Amino acid sequence: MRQMDSPDFASQRNALVDRLARRENLSEPVEAAMRAVPREEFVPDSRRTDAYADRPLPIGEGQTVSAPHMVAMMAEELDVGAGDRVLEIGTGCGYHAAVTAELVGPSNVFSVEYVRSLALATERRLARLGYGEIRLRQGDGHAGWPENAPYDAAYLTCAARSFPDAVIDQVRVGGTLLGPLGSGSQWLVRAEKRPDGSLDRERLSRVRFVPMQGEA
Repeated sequence: MRQMDSPDFASQRNALVDRLARRENLSEPVEAAMRAVPREEFVPDSRRTDAYADRPLPIGEGQTVSAPHMVAMMAEELDVGAGDRVLEIGTGCGYHAAVTAELVGPSNVFSVEYVRSLALATERRLARLGYGEIRLRQGDGHAGWPENAPYDAAYLTCAARSFPDAVIDQVRVGGTLLGPLGSGSQWLVRAEKRPDGSLDRERLSRVRFVPMQGEA
């Protein structure tokens, strides 16, 4: 789905994914998704040489793109496959959405971005790179995207005090929620929605994400 990239970036990407695959024990679908998406296309021109450093990078408006190992880890924990409908809260530059699209298909990814300038730039970027079927809108992620519910899974790319109630409501029973929770100390939390609407939660690891914007 992506444009051809330079051999140098391709070799850097493959070397990074080789390391991640060994360290994180990636599944074949997640490894393939990480190899498919050109991270250098999702970072500012001034940071392209750092695209395959395994760390977050600034993307403007006080936001960052997550480190590749975190994107891979979240993709594994979300445990989605072809045809699953996924809600993403916090599109940012679109890198994480593109990785998710490689797993479920672009038309099954629905992403909400709070910052208007990022949403507009990312919509153009995704279309240019062959991910134009990803559905993206600008708005407050606390409200989710009810028009396209129910979702099989939802994840946050920004830290919230808790999973937003609207997002929980829009995930089907048995579906997965994943995201960094906490205002000071943050944990990556995975949850499964029970039949009564409550969540069976599991803390996975300490993390550090930019805070979620909008009204809690």
